[in-house]
Amino acid sequence: MEISSNTAHTCGIRFQRQNAFSMAEMLVVLVLLSLMLLLAQANVFTMLKRNSFRSQVQLLISTMQSAINAASQSERRYEFIVDLTEQSFLLREITTSDLAEVLEEEILINQYLSDKCTVVSVEFDDGDYTFDGKAKFRAGHAGWAYGGKIVLQDEYDQKYSIVVNRMDRIVVFRKGDYKIIKPVPKDELST
Repeated sequence: MEISSNTAHTCGIRFQRQNAFSMAEMLVVLVLLSLMLLLAQANVFTMLKRNSFRSQVQLLISTMQSAINAASQSERRYEFIVDLTEQSFLLREITTSDLAEVLEEEILINQYLSDKCTVVSVEFDDGDYTFDGKAKFRAGHAGWAYGGKIVLQDEYDQKYSIVVNRMDRIVVFRKGDYKIIKPVPKDELST
């Protein structure tokens, strides 16, 4: 038995009190920590689920914006291909005069979309529509060859549009099936 001046005095014998957690206290702390961890994990998964559509839209826009920025600063040409059948997109650097064939070494990004982000249609500013198959946006030093919009749908069936304006180099995101500006033929311009 140890004798200490900071101990309780009982019947003339001094006992040292040990400062330690009991098993019950340890279990309570572990249960509380587990609950807090589960709540945090549930919040993170909910946040990631909500942002899944937005993160895919952001990837589409940043890929297109990177292509037009790189093309405007060099003599390179790029092609952004949206495959509505496969629900994917591809960015390639055009290196040959044969635009129909995509060479493996030209592919910079090839990405599938999740079920939370669906490409519904693509409309070009010359009036062409694509509901299946592939739609191609080409970017060169002078800008986009065609403008248009990519209509997307989220998991709640809400529609959104990625708008490509050939007059400027900015790709924008709009809520709804956005009406695009179509170029006016020269003979229809009033002077």
